[in-house]
Amino acid sequence: MHAEQRRVAGEGLHYLAIFPDDYDADANYPLVVMLHGFGANMQDLAGLAPSINRKGYVYVCPNAPIPFELAPGMVGYGWHPPRGQATEEHYEQAEAFLDAFFTQVIGEFRADGGRAALLGFSQGGGMTYRMGLGQPDTFAALVALSASLPDPEVLRPRLPDHRNQPVFVAHGLHDQMVSMDSARRTREFLDAEDYNLSYHEYSMGHEIPVEVLRDMVPWLESILPPLVEETDRIY
Repeated sequence: MHAEQRRVAGEGLHYLAIFPDDYDADANYPLVVMLHGFGANMQDLAGLAPSINRKGYVYVCPNAPIPFELAPGMVGYGWHPPRGQATEEHYEQAEAFLDAFFTQVIGEFRADGGRAALLGFSQGGGMTYRMGLGQPDTFAALVALSASLPDPEVLRPRLPDHRNQPVFVAHGLHDQMVSMDSARRTREFLDAEDYNLSYHEYSMGHEIPVEVLRDMVPWLESILPPLVEETDRIY
């Protein structure tokens, strides 16, 4: 039996659930939550699932709550307006949606007790920092891809006393959407706060190429082991 994808429309965020090959509903799989970037939707990061691990995780990809018309007849979604237009109220609204969503899916898929990871790309990576750094008991690992940290002074009061939560960061030297300087400022902040940081720069743009997965996947599996080990990779 092959992997199944299921769209779920609840009272809060709609999301796509991706189940592993030969899914056993009685088994207790770890959960990987993936937050898409601005202008995308719940389908955007779904293709990462088989490249991470086809057998050992359940994946959930929520749709961001705010629709944006990117071009006539073309709608994408965002967690908040683009930087420079977003207010603290926008961030707080996104956080409220995600807090309720995390509670829902972690309960539904029995992933409490730190049996979940939070991964985000671009704007979703910014929300990963904003939501994940203060919840180390919920998320065993954070992955921020082509993203930057929101205002550290907003986040600093939320940081736990013990900052041993592993964080994987990947950024492109040629990223024209999120500057290299902002990624390096993020690294400086996390290093200064004594986070367990795995920081990587790649010769790439605003994207997730195979080189990133080759570094990120073994890192993730070492921290949040899959229920079933993958013996062969597709990347």
